Parts: sequence; C-alpha cells; structure tokens
Amino acid sequence: MPPIRTAGRGRKPPPEGFEDIEDTLLEFQNKMRDAENAPHEGKKRYETLWPIFQITHQRSRYIYSLYYEKEAISKQLYDWLGKNGYVDLGLVAKWKKQGYEKLCCVKCIQTKETNFRSTCVCRVPREQLKEGQEVQCVSCGCRGCASSD
Repeated sequence: MPPIRTAGRGRKPPPEGFEDIEDTLLEFQNKMRDAENAPHEGKKRYETLWPIFQITHQRSRYIYSLYYEKEAISKQLYDWLGKNGYVDLGLVAKWKKQGYEKLCCVKCIQTKETNFRSTCVCRVPREQLKEGQEVQCVSCGCRGCASSD
C-alpha cells in the first residue's frame, strides 16, 4: 500500500474529504505492513501473498462502496485515490460489470496464466461443484467469488 502522502514538492494535496477516510486507510496500511512482515516459514511460496491480495481487495471494496454505493466521497477524491494507488482500478472496473460483482482479484479471470486457458477454480459456482468439494484459489486464496454464490 502506498504511504499516506502529504503535500510536498511536486505533489498536490489530497482533495477535500480525505481526512474523513484517512484513519481507515491508515488501518489498512498497518494491516498491509503486518502482512508483509509476517513470517513465511512453513508456507508455500504463493500462500505468502494471499494476505496482501486480501487486504488490497478489502481496501478497494471499501473505497468502491464509499463512492458507488454510499456516494460519500467525491469524484475528485476517488480519482485521486486511484491515481495514488489506494484502489485497484482494474478490479473496480470489473465489479461494475454484471457477473463480476464478487470478483476477488483480476488474476482469477486472466486465462493466459492457467493450464487450460480457463478462469480460476474459485469462479466456478458452488452448485456445479461436487458435494463436499472445497476449492481454494492458488493465486489469492479465495474460496469462491462467483456472483451466483
């Protein structure tokens, strides 16, 4: 997560309304720092990134809900947050499309990185899975983000 930046040389100050969400963004920043510094012994290489993906998702969902659902922040502030890396704009763009409302990360819908040129297993609706079958995404640790769930 990018550090909270203040107005300085060559930087614009944050738009009005940033003070209202700054505390929550600082909490996300602290969680991210803890996730990055957590011990990785005994975990598989890809499992070490799961908390980082999840915190990024939570932070992006928080800003998405403030702007699109609650209309609590201005367009100017939303654009500034996107430009400064507080929100994953690619993920938010997918959330606005039908069928992707619960998408966990953009990596799960990229077909280039899978063996059979298909989406991730977490995108399969639970009704189509065998009874008692549990799935977990290798890239982000999601246990199911299909919109029909």
